[in-house]
Amino acid sequence: MGRRRVVLSGLAVVVVTGLAVGLYLFQPWRLVTDREVRETLPSVAEPQPAGTTGPSATGGAPADVLLAAGDFVTHEHDTSGRAQLVRLADGRRQLLLRGLDTSDGPDLRVWLTDREVLPGRAGWQVFDDGRWVELGRLKGNIGDQAYDIPASVDLDGLRSVSIWCKRFAVSFGAAPLAATGTGPAPA
Repeated sequence: MGRRRVVLSGLAVVVVTGLAVGLYLFQPWRLVTDREVRETLPSVAEPQPAGTTGPSATGGAPADVLLAAGDFVTHEHDTSGRAQLVRLADGRRQLLLRGLDTSDGPDLRVWLTDREVLPGRAGWQVFDDGRWVELGRLKGNIGDQAYDIPASVDLDGLRSVSIWCKRFAVSFGAAPLAATGTGPAPA
């Protein structure tokens, strides 16, 4: 009976340790929790074609300009919303996430990348294969939020946004950044 007790005690320690490590890594409660963010985002104007009238063409105050935008596609978790790359009137650049809706998760980051957005499972793990710039931790899995892009970041070649789970190296969702109007393309 003594040997059986030692084996069962050892097994219990292994199970409890495995459970604790699993809970730490996977944080399953985050599948049913939400972090909502409602930041006030700037209004952005479509770039003005040369020769047209508008605040920038008539010498008025500079406006915030939409450089590129795209809608999120689902990867590891259902994800929707719109990503916008903007140049603010004061010259700063921001990434705006409008109406973002994805799952909460451990260690989620916002990345600008040079990878093409592939739908479905094919796009889950491509974003860390090339060049990427981390703009910070995801502020919330639901809502509107803005991320400053440092002046030192060269946007040439960066053509997508990923909500990246750093812990498991997988994209929750991503949006292509397609140039809009006549403004300069980010890539």
